[in-house]
Amino acid sequence: MLFDLLRELFGFRDLVDILTVAVFIYGVIYFLVETRGFQLLRVLVFAGVFWFVAEVIQLRTLSWMFEKLWTIGLFSIVVVFQPEIRKAIARIGERTKVIKLSSLEERTIERIVRACRFMSDRQIGSLIVIERSHNIEDLIEGCVQLDAEVTVELLITLFYPPTPLHDGAVIIRGDRIAFASCVLPLSRTADLPKKYGTRHRAGLGITEESDAIAVIVSEETGEISLAVEGKLERNLEPEELRVRLTDLMGLGDEGA
Repeated sequence: MLFDLLRELFGFRDLVDILTVAVFIYGVIYFLVETRGFQLLRVLVFAGVFWFVAEVIQLRTLSWMFEKLWTIGLFSIVVVFQPEIRKAIARIGERTKVIKLSSLEERTIERIVRACRFMSDRQIGSLIVIERSHNIEDLIEGCVQLDAEVTVELLITLFYPPTPLHDGAVIIRGDRIAFASCVLPLSRTADLPKKYGTRHRAGLGITEESDAIAVIVSEETGEISLAVEGKLERNLEPEELRVRLTDLMGLGDEGA
């Protein structure tokens, strides 16, 4: 009897409708919690409860105000979380790992590792960004276009302090050095220890807004770090860096 009543009240379309709304709400909450919007989520929950109470006790002016603010609030969320939204949309269109990374050869990784070893031993600060499936040209500024082959000697020369291009990031696209002396967006994370300066924040920042990989050599300690997906892997040995880059660039299982 109860089942028949429920079947009359809720059809298949109603079930799909409810499940879709539930998944959407869960996605929004998960997005806010995982990004820097947790405080905003708390404000939205509080405002939602306040709005509900205003509707129940029929405070018309307050309800009207909340209806107008809802539209403004949605627009504000889009503006505040524009980098995260752009990154999420870009991830949807990613191609498979083998297709998007096939242009980077093992010899290029080897040259990057050798250059980082040299610079680490001599405490030459450097920031090497490896572009993957996302084009990052709209995220970088002040670049000098090179379009040069990746070589150990050129990478070292670009970061050697007396040279004009040493103060900035090098962008590697495929097996070519596309740009040098680039300014990158800085990370907004508060978890980074104070001993890490602008170079590390820039490396983290570009990986927070794209799927690029950043290799950082500290000028103060010579420590090699790897930034990927907004996380920093610290104090890597050259061999560990080689293994991580090979895996991240989809070259580790080619011989399988």
